Amino acid sequence: MLKYFTITLALAFSCQAKTQKKIETEMINDPNVKTEIATFGAGCFWCVEAVFLELEGVTKVVSGYEGGKVDNPTYKQVCSGTTGHAEVIQVTYDPTKLKYEDLLEAFWLSHDPTTLNRQGNDEGTQYRSVVFYHTEEQRRLAEKYKEELNKSGSWANPVVTEISKATTFYPAEDYHQDYYNLNGNQPYCTYVIKPKLEKFHKVFKGKLKSK
Repeated sequence: MLKYFTITLALAFSCQAKTQKKIETEMINDPNVKTEIATFGAGCFWCVEAVFLELEGVTKVVSGYEGGKVDNPTYKQVCSGTTGHAEVIQVTYDPTKLKYEDLLEAFWLSHDPTTLNRQGNDEGTQYRSVVFYHTEEQRRLAEKYKEELNKSGSWANPVVTEISKATTFYPAEDYHQDYYNLNGNQPYCTYVIKPKLEKFHKVFKGKLKSK
């Protein structure tokens, strides 16, 4: 895994020198600063949301559904595996503090991208590993990163993450939002999300929000 960490960090740093194209924007407190959007699926969105909320520069994370064929799907419908949606998070971030490359690094480090439709005990197409890109620059960076990971041999099996153009994003029900922070004593949070966060903190300690 040390080799993997070294490669991912090197990729992130090398990409930061490139010009970042502007994507979907939304104003935040400072009228001179615009935020950008990124969308990822990496298993249960409770886990992924908890990880990305820790990053300095992330202003908002919304759990939801994307990539399916049913309008306004419910959690129950998505869990049936019949709608085609993935559980995803939509990340709003300040590109002056955090680059898209940093988000890709966090994405690939925080789950197993060699199991397309399974993360731990969560199995089904709704838990697939996926990057939904909003611009051609995001697509290029995601595909380059995936290619480099496969060339590196960091994983015993190939990285099979889906890279697809962003479609309609449907926010999940209110009780799914900020799940870990509001339900930290629940067994899933204690035994699944907390260990993932502890591992993430060790690797990304220089990019985390101040407590």
